[in-house]
Amino acid sequence: MSERLRNKTALVTGSTSNIGQAIAEAFAAEGAHVVVSGRNRERGTRVVEGVRASGGRADFLVADLDGSPEASRDLADRAREALGGRIDILVNNAGIYPAPGTTTTDEKTFDEVYGVNVKAPFFLTAAVAPAMAESGGGVVVNLGSWIARLGVPLGALYSSTKGAMETLTRAWAAEFGPRGVRVNALSPGVILPPAPDGGEPHPGETMMKGTPAGSVGTPEAIAHAAVWLASDEASFVHGTVVDVDGGRTGVAVIAA
Repeated sequence: MSERLRNKTALVTGSTSNIGQAIAEAFAAEGAHVVVSGRNRERGTRVVEGVRASGGRADFLVADLDGSPEASRDLADRAREALGGRIDILVNNAGIYPAPGTTTTDEKTFDEVYGVNVKAPFFLTAAVAPAMAESGGGVVVNLGSWIARLGVPLGALYSSTKGAMETLTRAWAAEFGPRGVRVNALSPGVILPPAPDGGEPHPGETMMKGTPAGSVGTPEAIAHAAVWLASDEASFVHGTVVDVDGGRTGVAVIAA
């Protein structure tokens, strides 16, 4: 690797598996000291052990980002301490995806999804971005989703939270950009870990038929884009949502 994030520190939420794990591993491979965070201590410990075995720097902090300001502030404080006093890069990745229909969504589920997917990153960014500005600058990378712009059945609740995160990306770029904090977002398409040889195709494969890519993406594809947004190579990029979706939202899909 080119160590594009050498001497940087990073907090990646929801990084004990899937996209978050891939981002944490990619950041560490590029020289960053990474805090891996999530609810599952066992999985988080495995991620950290893997990073360290590869020569990277990582620590795990258990965190249940339920949307309360206290939980977000607590993680920010503990991460700052673990990273030697500063957070250079924040990746708001943690999220949950229950997919009931609109008419079958109860208030408890609604509040839980908005708490984790919107309130938690809102208050975490509020706790991190000002300190970034005071220390000379930083980067915030949010996670959106392709279904924030293309409706899918049973996607109303989740997609609306991702639409909120993409809107917050632009608002935060306007609010914090002049103070040296770049804020952008990634919008993943259908992302799945590599399927075992001989395994049955995942239903997500169907959603990518007729796209330029023609198949689903991997968590590593999102991680590569996250490294770029976090690096100085993207120093002139503010308030942008980068689609990493195999062309799903930008190109007409031609059914086979």
